[in-house]
Amino acid sequence: MEHKDLLAGAGPAPTHLPVDPATELLAGGTDPAEVAARYPSSSAAWAALAERAFGQGDVVAAYAYARTGYHRGLDQLRRAGWRGNGPVPWEHEPNQGFLRSLAMLARSADAINEEEEAVRCQLFLADSSATAAAELL
Repeated sequence: MEHKDLLAGAGPAPTHLPVDPATELLAGGTDPAEVAARYPSSSAAWAALAERAFGQGDVVAAYAYARTGYHRGLDQLRRAGWRGNGPVPWEHEPNQGFLRSLAMLARSADAINEEEEAVRCQLFLADSSATAAAELL
């Protein structure tokens, strides 16, 4: 008699966000501020703003942009059926805006000495997508 592992695959299914129309504009070189104004619910636009601000040394602005992208992404994840845990695969391109926002929130929180939030975001990113954590942190 063959024994089946009843716990295998028992975790939540991966969450896949819908296509974000802002990513095409960003990829085409449109200024992230213009994209965020046009698509304010786009985590990708807010992540791009956070990454730019962080790269320019404006970590407070990066933190604010990243927090906006993070919360917009949480709203989208919940609408997509996410229940507070489970994989958010980096390999699914529409998820990348949220994951980039989360990584920038971790990095900018660390830069302003918000250690508890930085660690929480790092762990959340690793739990959501090990690939994203390796790629972004």
